[in-house]
Amino acid sequence: MKKVPVTLLLMFFGIVIYAQNQQTAAMNNFKMDEIIRRVADTVEGIPGRWQFMIKDRIMIAITDANANRMRIISPIAEVSQLDEEYKTKALTANFHTVLDAKYAISDGYIYSIFVHPLKELTEAQLEDAIKQVYFANVTFGSIYTSTDLYFPGTAGQKAEEQHQKKLEEEKELPLKKKTKF
Repeated sequence: MKKVPVTLLLMFFGIVIYAQNQQTAAMNNFKMDEIIRRVADTVEGIPGRWQFMIKDRIMIAITDANANRMRIISPIAEVSQLDEEYKTKALTANFHTVLDAKYAISDGYIYSIFVHPLKELTEAQLEDAIKQVYFANVTFGSIYTSTDLYFPGTAGQKAEEQHQKKLEEEKELPLKKKTKF
């Protein structure tokens, strides 16, 4: 059996580690700012605190770099205007159909929301998170979904049927500038 020179092995592992670091370069407020400005129709705010619009939906992104956290939220409705059926369907959707985004209640409002560690977030994940929060907002009250994926169960099966119909209406996320999602 031939021995592989140590320098060749070190070079190989160096290339692999460099490639992984390039793919997972830490997200920060300035990268988020670039991405949000690329996908949104309008943007207000500064890096770390943005309010932006996609179509007719208000989106808010907030980061805390010191705590390594970020969240994207989109207000849907006042909780006082919802009956228990909407709340139950939203909780069921959190398990089956809204996947990485979730429905959450705070300060008297229901939101679609995505929470993630900031540094570990990739560009593709951020774009997908914006898309999921948008679709969770748009489909609240109808099919309660953020993507076309579903976990098994009767709620997931019903949502899948409804989602196929909804896909005909909304082919893709409306964006100011097209991106890879």
